[in-house]
Amino acid sequence: MRLALLLGLLCVRSFAADGTDIIVFEAKKNLSHPSVRIPSLLRTQKGTLLAVAEGRDKPTDQAGNDLVISSSKDEGATWSKPQVAYEQGGDSCNNPCLVQETKSGRIFLFYQTFPAGGHEFGGLPVGPTDPKGNRSCYVTSDDDGVTWSKPTDVSASLKPAEAITTASGPGIGIQLKSGSKAGRLVIPFNSQDAKKNFYNWVAYSDDAGATWKRGEKVPQTETIQLNEVQVAESVGGGLYLNSRSWRRGASLRKTSWSQDAGETWTQATEDTNLPDPICQGSLLRVDDHTIAFLNPVGKGRKNGTLRITHDDGRTWAVSQLIFPGPFAYSSMALLKDGRIGVLYEPASNTIVRFRAVELPKK
Repeated sequence: MRLALLLGLLCVRSFAADGTDIIVFEAKKNLSHPSVRIPSLLRTQKGTLLAVAEGRDKPTDQAGNDLVISSSKDEGATWSKPQVAYEQGGDSCNNPCLVQETKSGRIFLFYQTFPAGGHEFGGLPVGPTDPKGNRSCYVTSDDDGVTWSKPTDVSASLKPAEAITTASGPGIGIQLKSGSKAGRLVIPFNSQDAKKNFYNWVAYSDDAGATWKRGEKVPQTETIQLNEVQVAESVGGGLYLNSRSWRRGASLRKTSWSQDAGETWTQATEDTNLPDPICQGSLLRVDDHTIAFLNPVGKGRKNGTLRITHDDGRTWAVSQLIFPGPFAYSSMALLKDGRIGVLYEPASNTIVRFRAVELPKK
C-alpha cells in the first residue's frame, strides 16, 4: 500500500479555460495506466480545482484501479502532472467522490475497494464485516489536496447488512448551507443486494466528518431501481436526488426529495424530461435558486446536455446541448467567474478532459 503525497508542479497543458477542451488525464501519456475513467471535480475554498479519476490496469471496472489526482490553480487553464493519490496494491479503488468541510477546510475523498480479482458481480461476501468483501473508505487532505491521509474504513457504520456492494457517487458530495442541518456533510451512495437489486441512500456527518451515519433507503417500486447517484441541496436545507436508471423501468433519470437532509426520502419517480442512456450524470447547486444537471441524452452515450432548474428539479427551465458527440461520465464545479467547470469522459476509457462552459440562460 502506497500513499502518493506530493502533487507535481509540471503543467501538462496551458490554454485559457474559454470553452476549449483541456486534457487532464490520458492513459499511457501523462498516466502510466492503460485506462482512465470516472471523474470527480472539486473547487476548494482556496480556489484550487482538484480532479480525481480511476487509473485502471485494464479497461474494466475493477482492474487494480488507483486513484489519480491532478490540480489547477488558475480555474482550469493549466493542470499539474497527475500523481497517484491512493492505491492498494492489486486491490481496486473505485467511485471517487470529493467533498470539503468548510469550517476546517478538510477535504474528504470517498471511494470503495474490491479485493484483487474480485468484481461487482463476482460473488463477493454479503455485509460489512468480511475483509475480503467490498469496503467503503475515505482519505483526507488538510493542505488543499497536496498530501493525503491513510485510509479510514467506514464499512461497519455505512455498508448495509444485506449489501454485496456499496459505492459512493461517483462525483461529489455536498455540505448543507441552510436549514436545521446546516453544516451537514452528505455523500450519496448506491448498494446492491444478493439478488442484484440496486438502491440509493446517503451517508451524512454532523461533526465535520469525525463520524458518519447512513440514512434510510430511497423508497422504490419493483419497476424502478436506482444506481449511480448525485444529490444537491434544495431550498430550506433539504436534498434533491438524481439517479441513474438500472435494469428496470424506462430509460429516464430517477428522482427523489428529502425534507430532513437525507435521513428519509420520498418515493422515487421517473423524470420524463430527463432521458437516461443508463449512464452517470452530474449535479451542481449553482446559487440559491439554480441547480445544474448534466448527462448524455443520446443512445450509446453521446450529446452531453446541460439543464437548469429553478425549483429543485421539479421542472427544467433550460436545456442546452453543450457536448455534441460522444459523452459519458462527468463532474462539475462552479468557477470564480460564474462559469461551470466540467471534468468529463468523451465516451472513452483512455482520456478525461476539462472544459469551462457558460451557464445557460433562460
